[in-house]
Amino acid sequence: MSPRRILVAGAGYVGARLGEVLAARGDEVLCVRRSSEGLPQSVTPISADLTDRAALGGIGGKLDALVFSAGPGESTPEAYRRTYVHTLGCVLDAFAERARRVLFVSSTAVYAQADGGWVDESSPAAATHFSGATLLEAEALLHARRPDAVVLRLGGIYGPGRASLVAALARGEATLGPGDEHFVNRFHREDCAGALAFLVDLAEPARLYLGVDDEPASRREVMSYIAARLGVPSPSPSAETVTRPRRGGSHKRCSNARLRAAGYVLTYPTYREGYAALVDELERSVSPRA
Repeated sequence: MSPRRILVAGAGYVGARLGEVLAARGDEVLCVRRSSEGLPQSVTPISADLTDRAALGGIGGKLDALVFSAGPGESTPEAYRRTYVHTLGCVLDAFAERARRVLFVSSTAVYAQADGGWVDESSPAAATHFSGATLLEAEALLHARRPDAVVLRLGGIYGPGRASLVAALARGEATLGPGDEHFVNRFHREDCAGALAFLVDLAEPARLYLGVDDEPASRREVMSYIAARLGVPSPSPSAETVTRPRRGGSHKRCSNARLRAAGYVLTYPTYREGYAALVDELERSVSPRA
């Protein structure tokens, strides 16, 4: 495969790793974000605000792919609209006509189902929370401009640098609370980036995929597994929330069958492989050096 020219708009936790994956394949990767500090050395960093139309217009040439992976700086309706409606519009104005393929990173938050049942790409998406509702608006905006655009709706993202649950259990500070029996859908950062890179390559992708692992599991189940790996007691129920606020309304099982059928092979098929790697990383970091 000949090298391609790919622009990652919003190279944060997932986008920066995607850039690194694509560059390792020999692609020219342009990563655009406000500060280029901390980006992989293998990508071409561009320090620019994604709403700065003049700066975006200065990035010339055709693109084999445009990946919009920007995220809001805070969880407010205003921040979500600024990122997923206004900023997306600016990026599409600059690059939509110059990109052979456009990919958009969305979220399974667009699904309001809370009965523990299975959800896939054909399930109704009727979010009641502002986050999911705004993402649905962004997806509609995207497909109005580029009907062939590919959307990847990611589950809860975790991985290196996002392992607070492991650290809390190791310190004995994690507790169980309301909603911890509900299903949660997860996707390791490595698979977030891997799936996006896969969809860049895929000859004839569908317009929509769910990015989740093979096994939705409750927070209680995951915490028990991590505790066993750490060799510490499983957390007990508590009325207090120590590690994070509970979002008890989310209770669904998202299916990755379409992504798997397309040929993507997960690096971390379930939470077990993903969290085992994070536990090992934590233990290496605290072990005395020889």
